[in-house]
Amino acid sequence: MVGVAISTMALVAVMSVFNGLEDLIRGLFSSFDSELQVSPVAGKTFVASEEWLNAIREVEGVEVITEVIEDNALLEYRGNQHIARVKAVSDNYFDHERFSKGYFWGDTTLGTTIRPGAILGRGVAFALSINLDDINSVLTIYYPKVPKSAATLDPNQLYTAGQVEPRGFFSIEQGVDNEYILVPLDFFKEMLSYDQKRTALELKVASGYSISSVQEAVEAHLGAEFAVKNADEQHATLIRTVKLEKLVVFLTLTFILALASFNIFFSLSMLAIEKKKDLAVLKSMGAKNSLIRGIFLKQGALIAFSGAILGLILGLLLVGAQEKFGLISLGIASGVVDAYPVRIHWPDLGWISLAVVTITLLASWRPAWIAAQVDPLEEL
Repeated sequence: MVGVAISTMALVAVMSVFNGLEDLIRGLFSSFDSELQVSPVAGKTFVASEEWLNAIREVEGVEVITEVIEDNALLEYRGNQHIARVKAVSDNYFDHERFSKGYFWGDTTLGTTIRPGAILGRGVAFALSINLDDINSVLTIYYPKVPKSAATLDPNQLYTAGQVEPRGFFSIEQGVDNEYILVPLDFFKEMLSYDQKRTALELKVASGYSISSVQEAVEAHLGAEFAVKNADEQHATLIRTVKLEKLVVFLTLTFILALASFNIFFSLSMLAIEKKKDLAVLKSMGAKNSLIRGIFLKQGALIAFSGAILGLILGLLLVGAQEKFGLISLGIASGVVDAYPVRIHWPDLGWISLAVVTITLLASWRPAWIAAQVDPLEEL
């Protein structure tokens, strides 16, 4: 029973950690990404006229629409160069409760029309050695363009450039930190000569509406030419990886539980051998094979349910202590969280209990069958 309880406790604790990590990933990305993202199925850009945007605003449940132009560009700051993903956003970008998690330094504005500003991921800022206190240095953005003549020797016709003032840094997730900078939409739109062209729209769902229902409504309104993705779908690969790791760990610990159940198998087998004479007496008194098998199966069930219940209680206590006191640290001094995040997902407890009980009962079947084969004529 002790082995079953320890295995069950380990399953509860590990599954809760994976649930906590999944929530942490969702929470971090929600600080940078939108609840819903609209992007073209084919091509890079689409035309977003004011009438077209107003029609989307009329969709029930849509509260805020942020226009986005996103592309790769070369950054230069005081002689340092770095290729990054420039994300130009409209003025209402911060109405989506951005940077509510993670770290942020500096000013949460993107400047003015005359003096546009930029907010950089910490990795990009470190690569460029940007100093927010140096107000005399600007960040230059270079973007390639098609020259008017293919035979031109003028390098100025091969790219367009614009300057912004570094206003702040953000740190959310390493991939985002090392890749993205935010700039005003009007600045980047003029730099790329995009006019009404956009690469994506980011939607905020009004309170009282479910994201899934609004997603379906927007999809129905826009048709098959546009993809409407929720937060999980925007990072489907990462979320899928965490869930796959969780499944693999669950199967691994279940296999360890199966190995631990060999103790039950051997214990009941030895009990059946030691009690042969007693079993023979029972059979001589009229006990049927089903009764003998039932005795041993009930013994296995008692071990299974006792171990499962004890393990679940211990696992819940351990998870509760981790959540409140942070018993096990991540070991990262500058991490977003100090200790391993945990969350109880109640369906997981059902699957764990089912696995524990099933494996333990299977381990009890063979000893029960052996006990039922005792011949009273040979033993008495």
